[in-house]
Amino acid sequence: MKKLLSLLKNVHQFFHMLFGHSMGRIGAILIALVLIAALFAPYLGTVDPQASGNREDILNAPSTQHWLGTDDLGRDVWSQIIFGSRVSLAIGLITAFVTVVTGTLIGLIAGYYGGMIEEVLVKIIDFFMMLPVLPLMIILAAVLGPSLWNIILVISVVSWPTTARVVRSQVLSIKERPFVEAARCIGAGNARLMFGEIMPNVLPLMFAQAVLMITYAIYDEAILAFLGLGDPTRVSWGSMLHFAFESGVMSRSPWWIGPPIASIIILIVGFSLLGTAVTDVMTPQYRETKGL
Repeated sequence: MKKLLSLLKNVHQFFHMLFGHSMGRIGAILIALVLIAALFAPYLGTVDPQASGNREDILNAPSTQHWLGTDDLGRDVWSQIIFGSRVSLAIGLITAFVTVVTGTLIGLIAGYYGGMIEEVLVKIIDFFMMLPVLPLMIILAAVLGPSLWNIILVISVVSWPTTARVVRSQVLSIKERPFVEAARCIGAGNARLMFGEIMPNVLPLMFAQAVLMITYAIYDEAILAFLGLGDPTRVSWGSMLHFAFESGVMSRSPWWIGPPIASIIILIVGFSLLGTAVTDVMTPQYRETKGL
């Protein structure tokens, strides 16, 4: 019970410092705006983002009827932007969860057990990190086929080694600390030591890696969708750019390509600022300046 209260106190202190950080606040606001748009998409003046318009609706400039204009099929750009935020956030959050959980477990096992287990896992991590990321993602996405879950799988496959390596390095340091040795001396088993003693001290690092992975996932999804490897049944910011490029009218319809580019930048900047704040908060020097 005391450990749980201590953990909750540390988590509260962490988020208090995080949102007290200027970059953390700005990043959280940007992310919150996109999150609100995704959650309340049907109530923000939108229509079916995949519904084609009439002939006179094709490539219309922004107006009171279509706030951000229309594309080459007469589809409302504003609606595509709002509903597209759901795809970017879903891919970012799910991929980050899968990546961080996988990378943390592998890094935790490698760092804790050492020996032959660590050597084998490190070889696997190094193998994946040597592979060219973008070509590998393109090949996997082309082979598996265009779908939301395949995109998540593809990005997760190339992303987990980074988290695994970082967590392993942290575990190598934590497992030698006195509180771990004390727990071992009173009979704590391997599972208790890994998940009860070491893992709670890796949580801030896991959060930092999750924020970083979300940024990468959003960027990677936009690239794959732009190359025509995204889910054709869902509207995403990357697919909007793909269809704009394919139409051959990009130079004559800035209202079509500008919003998805701006949306991608806003979301990536938001998570990047939040990630920078998390990194700062985790340093002892920052805690000392705050008197903690």
